[in-house]
Amino acid sequence: MDFTNTKLDNNRKPAHARNTVTVGRVEDVPPGSCVTVDLSDGSELALYNVNGEFHATSNFCPHKGAPLAMGRLTGHVLECDWHGWQFDVRTGECLTANEPIEVYEVFVEDGLIKIRI
Repeated sequence: MDFTNTKLDNNRKPAHARNTVTVGRVEDVPPGSCVTVDLSDGSELALYNVNGEFHATSNFCPHKGAPLAMGRLTGHVLECDWHGWQFDVRTGECLTANEPIEVYEVFVEDGLIKIRI
């Protein structure tokens, strides 16, 4: 998987098939970081490590489509890099407006990060 934070064209939303995908190793995502996860269908997620607890959301801000993985993570709150909208990465709740983002189940198995999509 490509863990880059440089994508700007990320209006691609994952399909809801309820599959589990392995996206990387725990050490690939250090605490306090946000990374882009490219899925095989061309869609993207944002993956966050909050003190060893992993969370995943859609990777686009509902406001203007900004890549959320480029935002600033403070605890469980992610602030969109473009216009400052804030989201709780655990629930997807938007703390700035009534525009939640989708969240995905993340679990770690044998040092591998897996996301149920």
